[in-house]
Amino acid sequence: DVQLQASGGGVVQTGGSLRLSCAASGFTFGFGDYAMCWFRQAPGKEREGLSCISGGDGSTDYLESVKGRFTIYRDNAKNTVYLQMNNLGPEDTAVYYCAAVQDVLYKMYTTSYLFTTRARNEFDYWGQGTLVTVSS
Repeated sequence: DVQLQASGGGVVQTGGSLRLSCAASGFTFGFGDYAMCWFRQAPGKEREGLSCISGGDGSTDYLESVKGRFTIYRDNAKNTVYLQMNNLGPEDTAVYYCAAVQDVLYKMYTTSYLFTTRARNEFDYWGQGTLVTVSS
């Protein structure tokens, strides 16, 4: 069975940084066949997409509000995707999830669609979430 294990969350002060990791296991056709994305869900809010990275060419996309602060990257040899988050603020407090979507679908759809709730079923796998709390 495929499993995505997210980790790296914690409590950080405003202006601080965290690096989230998502370790994948059990892929039948290869980790590189999947684009990996990060989402977050704050209390009382819908889950929102933050960033994705292609499994094939490593191209990336970001939600506009996190551009320049968040960086997604992956290590296919370790089956792991990372989200480096800098200059965090209280608005970044949320549970962060990683998810896997087939790379062909990632190339076909726009992230403006993939980042939305209605695209949730396009993703084959979801991690369990890791909580990030930013204190003011």
